[in-house]
Amino acid sequence: MTATDLYWDPFRHDIWVDPYPIYKRLRAEAPVYYNDEHDFYAFARWDDVDRGLPDIEHFSNARGNIYEFIKSGIEMPPGSVIFEDPPSHDIHRRLVSRLFSPGGIRALEPKIRDYVARQLDPVHGGDGFDVIDILSDKVPMRVIGMLVGIPEQMQQSVRDRTVANLKTEEGGKIDAEASQIATDIFESYIDWRIANPSDDIMTKLLGVEFEDHDGTTRKLTREEILVYCAVIAGAGNETTGQLMGWIGKIFGEENNHAQYQEVVADPSLSAKAVEEILRLEPVGQAVGRYVTKDVEFHGQTIPEGSTALFIVGSAGRDESKFANPDDLDIHRDITAQRTFGYGLHYCLGANLARMEGRIVLEELVKRFPKGWDVDWSGAKLASTSTVRGWEKLPIVLRK
Repeated sequence: MTATDLYWDPFRHDIWVDPYPIYKRLRAEAPVYYNDEHDFYAFARWDDVDRGLPDIEHFSNARGNIYEFIKSGIEMPPGSVIFEDPPSHDIHRRLVSRLFSPGGIRALEPKIRDYVARQLDPVHGGDGFDVIDILSDKVPMRVIGMLVGIPEQMQQSVRDRTVANLKTEEGGKIDAEASQIATDIFESYIDWRIANPSDDIMTKLLGVEFEDHDGTTRKLTREEILVYCAVIAGAGNETTGQLMGWIGKIFGEENNHAQYQEVVADPSLSAKAVEEILRLEPVGQAVGRYVTKDVEFHGQTIPEGSTALFIVGSAGRDESKFANPDDLDIHRDITAQRTFGYGLHYCLGANLARMEGRIVLEELVKRFPKGWDVDWSGAKLASTSTVRGWEKLPIVLRK
């Protein structure tokens, strides 16, 4: 590329395979990048992502945080939380945050570890396995089931629906209309839980009373409860699963094998290693916002009504923030992380995702101390415009 043909969009598969060289050019040459084909502005520098994500005065989340949703103009249902602005967002977030209390998350750790062990034990002693099939497709949905109480027999269908809604044809966009928050799959579950109350969080949400933004005291509507279920199941499923895929890919590379051996020798490094992988390969590469009023970046006006994409995948590799940003360094002191967003809409499930990743890595080093190599002949990058990760990632265990 020359200085005049710098081009980025999240729908080109050839770019999506390795977007980081283009991100580097965007940071250097086009801190405010406009794509006239798809009509969006993009920001690739850490400081601009850091400024834009928490700015609710100029950037709205009410139309969604995905390009296709923002452009479609689809009205988001009440209770979606991640697709709301204050005051509704603040009220719904306070209620949903009960699902992610520190004590509640800690209580899940032995259950998650037991399930991960049961997934890995059958392949221990074999030649290899597909990380996506054994871990990514199974663990996060089971954890969400533990968290919300979704019956085990429903979990795979929920997982399949989530993946299908994100998938695109190569180089295409997701169908925003078809991929709206789908609540129908949870109808029977809610009815069952109403008829069979328990000492779980979903029962508590069904009965909780709160003060709405107009001052009235009420319970959540059935629609809000259904949207809660769909959002939690969707938001934490594919994203956390792909974190596990990146753990498999990154530690399956020859140049990272020595650092894997460090984790084998000292499993307490697992948490820092996962944090570094989150920085190096964030699953959600860009966060979208709708521009509600004119705002200026680098002397350029971003007009009201525009779509803005804040590229967290670029911010995590900004040379002004991190030394040798393209290299894995499990000893890196990461005092700030933008992979989970920033500000009002910071991911509620961030610590749960971190814990799942840490447990997976700890159980891997316990069983496979010699590590593995990726079988690139069978690996396949998933085709989506929103979540960057693997559809297939077979690994060959080192003997």
